[in-house]
Amino acid sequence: MIRYALQCDGGHGFEAWFGDSAAYDDQAARGLVECPHCGSRGVSKQIMAPAVAGTRKTAASSPDLAKMQTMMTQMAREVRSHVEQNFDYVGDAFAREARDIHEGRSEKREIYGEATPAEVKKLKDDGVPCAALPPLPPDPAKAH
Repeated sequence: MIRYALQCDGGHGFEAWFGDSAAYDDQAARGLVECPHCGSRGVSKQIMAPAVAGTRKTAASSPDLAKMQTMMTQMAREVRSHVEQNFDYVGDAFAREARDIHEGRSEKREIYGEATPAEVKKLKDDGVPCAALPPLPPDPAKAH
């Protein structure tokens, strides 16, 4: 994974992660990299200093790791809950409905549902915005 500092042609700075530098180049060439502030697709990489590890080893403490894991689990629950409460569930018609909304054949609204990996790939290849909903984390009360 590689993190890039990016800036849109509107002057907004932001960071994004990519699988590798080729992934950024490919997505940028296809107009898939956009500013989260204004939606501009005129995005360019900015100069970044590489992260260089020191000579002293420092281990992440277990409490910090556990705290971070708890926070991420809670955030995933909140994202999923927000989507389920505020978006229209369209079931296995997600790919068709997302395409219809994107192409103006259906009412513009936020939706969620199920799609196969092949359907998601086709949507993304065609420029239809979609993202995976975080899976529901296990219930901590039922753990162990």
